Amino acid sequence: MMDKRWPLMLAGSAAALAVVGLGAIWLGAIDVRASTGHWKITEWVLHGVMRASVKAAAGEAPQPLDPDLVAMGAGHFEQACLFCHGAPDTPRSALARAMLPPPPDLKEVVATWRDQDLFEIVQHGVRYSGMPAWPAKGRKDEVWAMVAFLRAYPDMTGDAYRRMATAPEVAGAVATGDRQPKADVLARCDACHAADKLADGSFVPQIQGQNQAYLAASLRAFLSGERESGMMRVAVNGLAPEELDQLAAHYATLARAPSPGPDRPAPTLSEAGRMLAERGDASRDIPACNSCHGAGSGNPLFPRLDGLSQATIATRLHLFQDKEAQPGGTPYRELMRKAARKLEERDIKALSAYYGSGQ
Repeated sequence: MMDKRWPLMLAGSAAALAVVGLGAIWLGAIDVRASTGHWKITEWVLHGVMRASVKAAAGEAPQPLDPDLVAMGAGHFEQACLFCHGAPDTPRSALARAMLPPPPDLKEVVATWRDQDLFEIVQHGVRYSGMPAWPAKGRKDEVWAMVAFLRAYPDMTGDAYRRMATAPEVAGAVATGDRQPKADVLARCDACHAADKLADGSFVPQIQGQNQAYLAASLRAFLSGERESGMMRVAVNGLAPEELDQLAAHYATLARAPSPGPDRPAPTLSEAGRMLAERGDASRDIPACNSCHGAGSGNPLFPRLDGLSQATIATRLHLFQDKEAQPGGTPYRELMRKAARKLEERDIKALSAYYGSGQ
């Protein structure tokens, strides 16, 4: 028969260990200095816990990544990630390498993760490291863009990265009196929105020639977080309200480029999109899109849809249907939510094809 004293002895030992541990913490005996590094066993345990946690939390395997998402991710990486992780033509900073743990060279580690693992890391960040969570919980489309970029990153040359991640050249500000955007701020925007960056399948919207009031309201909403976007939140971070107005004025006066879609949609798809755009569908309580977005609407807070790619339009419509996302930066976004909620996937494809093909 087991000695009845054993449970008491075990409980006493556990209590004593707890007291010793708390005493060590209180006296500052546990070293938290980054300069001393981790013991090998500590490093092994922490890294093992991180990998196991990420793989356990990662969701199902995603659909194949769209190659056109890569450029969208590159612009954000240049502004938000380069300092810690470096780039194909830029080594990691000395300050980043002095962190504990140091941010990894992504060329060496991306291949060790699945797509869904990378999504988990970018979306939720990693505790006890410098890796933050994505600042816009409802923008999974942006996180997948970063995953697409990361998947392409290990094979990317410095020249290819620069072409995707930076402005082709600093665009000169248009004549707007004393309200001209600074060259570095303009270059930050042109890194993603320059006209020659808007390829056929671009997920980045064209803002040249967009309504000035709509651009200004959207930029303010991105800055405040009222309109969700992890990418745009970083892009406008630190800008003063007057700088946002300068950017809106600059891009509004630029020439609107045609829709980048290379192909005409199928006749049946084009006709279905035209009918929804011009007449809506009263039987399903879907209003005509052009009643707000047509040339004669007269409301400068309604964005223009001409010149946007099919991918951009489809993404925006899906965001307005997503209950977790916070798209739209004007007082009229609830009207758009109500309209988009009635659309079926076939409607989104038809409208994207119609507007995105320049009709």
